Amino acid sequence: MLGALRSGPTSRLVAIPILAGAALLVATACSSSAGSTAAPAAAGSPSTSGGTDPSTMFSTANVSGLGTVVVDGRGHTVYVLTADRTTNVPCEDSTGCTKIWPDLPFPSGTSSATAGTGVQPSLLGSMKQSDGQTYPTYNHWLMYEYTADTGPGQGHGEGIQSFGGTWYALDASGHLVMPGSAGSTATTTANSTASGGGGY
Repeated sequence: MLGALRSGPTSRLVAIPILAGAALLVATACSSSAGSTAAPAAAGSPSTSGGTDPSTMFSTANVSGLGTVVVDGRGHTVYVLTADRTTNVPCEDSTGCTKIWPDLPFPSGTSSATAGTGVQPSLLGSMKQSDGQTYPTYNHWLMYEYTADTGPGQGHGEGIQSFGGTWYALDASGHLVMPGSAGSTATTTANSTASGGGGY
């Protein structure tokens, strides 16, 4: 057959479409095979197990330099802002505060958070702010993430002074964790009517 295809001009003209068709079939098969393989999930994805929103569940975790502290649904350390024993110094969108210290509004249709491992359910609450959104609280503290914490187990925001106060992590009892001394806490009376949390 191959000898016949090579024998003359007419045979070569017949062979060209046959070879082109075979190449097209191979290319289609390769493309189909590649398209059917699911790409693996990227490591360090910010999404949480089961799609948990960071504001809907809180638990505790051990963070180097801080000890056991409250973390949100993404496993990120949460911080509170205080000054001169005033709870919930305002951290608002208008000042740029929430661009660095993101607040944690409840998603639509949610009005309470779930207590995970280590936190006390009786200390979990909520607070509606002037922006109309409702935020979770722990021992009456409004909670925030810190943008320099890129994953769980980090506590880069501890002890930072900015936006009119100082930022602290919270222990399981809802007390401030003092910087530089893992597990050392300070008690500040929470004022549930103080303002804070600007919302997005």
